[in-house]
Amino acid sequence: MKASRVTRLLLIATMLLCNFGCDQLSKHIVRKSIANYQEIPLVKGHLTLTKVENTGAFLSFGHGLPQQLKTVLLAVLPLLALAVAILYLLFNDRITYLRAAGICFLVGGGLGNIIDRLFYGSVTDFLHLKYGNFQTGIFNLADVSIVIGLLIILFTSYTRKVHEVY
Repeated sequence: MKASRVTRLLLIATMLLCNFGCDQLSKHIVRKSIANYQEIPLVKGHLTLTKVENTGAFLSFGHGLPQQLKTVLLAVLPLLALAVAILYLLFNDRITYLRAAGICFLVGGGLGNIIDRLFYGSVTDFLHLKYGNFQTGIFNLADVSIVIGLLIILFTSYTRKVHEVY
């Protein structure tokens, strides 16, 4: 195995573990330290910690589905998709480092939420942003990783297409 391939694999593993680890550590701290629906205002009320257990997906989508269907749609299928993404990362030597980083963010965040669903029956969400009329639903660091990963992937796709045109 070439040194550059080993370095690449170590970078991928580090990015995956950092995304997954930060998410799981933050959720562990929140589970142990904050009561359900307890609100802790931070940053002049623009950022609030509010612990909720989300049994659905994004914005609680699917929380009312039967448990077996929910397990398939929110854990098994996403786990298969993440496995494909990991294989793509490991075996595609032509992928750029930036795109690999985007996929690592996406996979690390996705794994964090899937692990919650499988081991706890719900995903622990705890961050809420509000600024003027803008506000988010309650989310977690895995969600942040997923969004950052998607933005990186979209950016690399767009810039590649721009270079192909010119």
